[in-house]
Amino acid sequence: MYPNLYFFLKEALGLTNPPVFTQYINSFGFIVAIAFVVASILLRKEMRRKESLGLLSPIDEKITVGKPASSIELLSNFVFGFLVGYKLLGVFFNDSGVNPQEYVFSSQGSLVGGLFLGLLFSGLKYFEKKRQALPKPEEKTIKVYPHERVGDITVYAAIAGFIGAKIFDNLENWDRFIQDPIGNLLSPSGLTFYGGLILAATVIILFARSKKIGIRHLIDSAAPALMIAYAIGRMGCHVTGDGDWGIFNSAYKVSTENKIVPAAEWEFHNALMNGGDFTRALVAEHGHLDSIPHASVKGLSFLPNWLWAYNYPHNVNEVGVPIKDCTGGYCNQLSPPVFPTPLYEIIACTLLFLVLWQLRKKITVPGRLFAVYLILNGLERFMIEKIRVNTTYDIWGFHPTQAELISSGLMLFGVWLWILFGKKHLTKTA
Repeated sequence: MYPNLYFFLKEALGLTNPPVFTQYINSFGFIVAIAFVVASILLRKEMRRKESLGLLSPIDEKITVGKPASSIELLSNFVFGFLVGYKLLGVFFNDSGVNPQEYVFSSQGSLVGGLFLGLLFSGLKYFEKKRQALPKPEEKTIKVYPHERVGDITVYAAIAGFIGAKIFDNLENWDRFIQDPIGNLLSPSGLTFYGGLILAATVIILFARSKKIGIRHLIDSAAPALMIAYAIGRMGCHVTGDGDWGIFNSAYKVSTENKIVPAAEWEFHNALMNGGDFTRALVAEHGHLDSIPHASVKGLSFLPNWLWAYNYPHNVNEVGVPIKDCTGGYCNQLSPPVFPTPLYEIIACTLLFLVLWQLRKKITVPGRLFAVYLILNGLERFMIEKIRVNTTYDIWGFHPTQAELISSGLMLFGVWLWILFGKKHLTKTA
């Protein structure tokens, strides 16, 4: 596992002493950024295709050119630059061995770095506007196409997605939240995908309405992008070992050489008893070793064992047992190994993306492609929850997870949208 770029350069590429600054490039954040970039490229491409077919249209907007920088523009650039400098430069020049993620969400920072970047950003905006200034500012009417809004859509989706993911994670883990509300809200860990999806979708739909963008064509354009973005995001979960793994696979064990090998049932119980704080916490939660969720599944012999059971060495959560001869941070691995559910979701959602990408030109009723996305996404998540670690609820004797409830709702909602949009299309063409 590679919690940050430093570990990737050291473990994957074999560099003995990678540059120190690479410790501050978090692997999960880097991969999530890639997911947003890929999604925005695909969204823009699909929206341009719909514009060429006349399905999405531009609107006229009035802008004023030649005005000098306003106080609001200068202040907003200063605030943004200050925040970036306060944290980014602060984490780079801090020599006390801080955890970069915890540092970003703390009150620590570099005042000098913040003032420097704040003044720099504000100054750049001032001189940019000064170069474009006219003796008399002019008002112009321009056409703005929907695909030109993708940058705004991406930013709003990122902000709303993060907030929604944090809210739903804390709702899912309410006992943990009430013990330390502020700490859990500001913690860089703990994100729930469906929370991000729901809030981001709400914000984007409201934004699209305000800009007169056809909602059904917009959500259809976003469907393939959302699916591949989820797959890429799960790469971040798998690469860093952030805890989104599955239940234990008792058919395997971690050998003394840190390899995944077949195991007997008694070896599984022995590994549980010696699994460190991670398994002790599970015993405390479930009451007994035999109550800890696990399954015994032997994989196909011609495929590697880690495809069925994985120990997530150097995981970013630093849980499990110590790795032999490892020094410094991130020196733990899981024992017993678990089902690598992020890997399964990467494979499944990449295939589902290809399905949606092929269907985007074949499904002609607006909104129905998004309905298919909801059904496929909900089905995929519902199935993976069967072997995934998650908090469960007690509802009339059933014990579903939050993701199972939401994914079931998404599938039903997708079916309803498919029927609704079909009826609307028939009414429109009648």
